[in-house]
Amino acid sequence: MKNILLIALAILAGYTIYSGQHEPTSNGTSPSITAQRADQSNAAITKAFANHESNLQVSGQGIVAKLLPDDNSGSRHQKFILKLSTGQSLLVAHNIDLAPKINSLSKGDTVEFYGEYEWNAKGGVLHWTHKDPNGSHVAGWLQHQGQKYQ
Repeated sequence: MKNILLIALAILAGYTIYSGQHEPTSNGTSPSITAQRADQSNAAITKAFANHESNLQVSGQGIVAKLLPDDNSGSRHQKFILKLSTGQSLLVAHNIDLAPKINSLSKGDTVEFYGEYEWNAKGGVLHWTHKDPNGSHVAGWLQHQGQKYQ
């Protein structure tokens, strides 16, 4: 009985640590990404860029380097470029037909993210920063000034 309890506690502890690093908390908010964890996540994105990898769920944070016009053809997307702590640029394509637009976004702002990375020659694209209405894809999000956009 004691061994079963220890195993259950170990599984619960592992799940708690894992879910706190990758997913929003159960109350719908996402934990703030610490600077050290953001640097580690951003380094993973830099590695994915160097290896031409795509379809990777990533988290991290960056500084808004440039605001781009919204893409209004097909599914509408808010677009902006983040500069990561590694120096890499990352284009964010945030679907504003499925998630709220970040209206207060300005150059120099910090944005935390969780979404899918796709390689391109300019540093990559982050998308799937929203919930999937079909429930078949992992939900992503953006966080700006304490507000989560999903």
